[in-house]
Amino acid sequence: MDFISEELQQYIDKHSMEESDLLKALDRETHQKVLLPRMLSGSYQGRLLSLLSKMMMPKKILEVGTYTGYATLCLAEGLAKGGSIDTIDHNEELVDMQRRYFDQSPYSNQIVQHLGDAKDILKTLSGPYDMVFLDADKENYPLYFDLIIDKLTTGGILLSDNVLWSGKVLSSATDEATAALQAYNQKINLDARVETIILPVRDGLTITRKH
Repeated sequence: MDFISEELQQYIDKHSMEESDLLKALDRETHQKVLLPRMLSGSYQGRLLSLLSKMMMPKKILEVGTYTGYATLCLAEGLAKGGSIDTIDHNEELVDMQRRYFDQSPYSNQIVQHLGDAKDILKTLSGPYDMVFLDADKENYPLYFDLIIDKLTTGGILLSDNVLWSGKVLSSATDEATAALQAYNQKINLDARVETIILPVRDGLTITRKH
């Protein structure tokens, strides 16, 4: 579901920052060789992630759901000197591709890959994190929030992707992912520890700040 017209999106892209050549190459290879390329953040959202990271200048970032590493590299652009990113994914087949692009970037030594079930890995990471990007299996978003919130610094930002789920959050849930996202959106909006706003960026992006 497109929340704005294709013509208006083209205008937005034309008048927004360009992605790097490395990110263009990663986007192209993802679309050519990897299943479900729509999962890639893409240029527009990627530039937003980069800008938010640069505004925050985080020392530590956590990413739940690496995919091919596009968003990882965008977030890394704003890391404070000596900062690092922990990024988690369960797909073993994508690890080498991720690392190949990470190693071509200036942030190679700052990106730590974690392979496995995010529910288990999150319990082993202590943080604290200044910024978190959640873009993993939607069914577990409510659980991920519970595992993440205490690792987020005061004033830290949690970014949650796909929260509008192609508009399906408006209808009665007929699948587990939609029901989980509806519950997640309500959960974080009512949690007194945070303040939250949903942006209609691509498939919906929530910005949540911890008090």
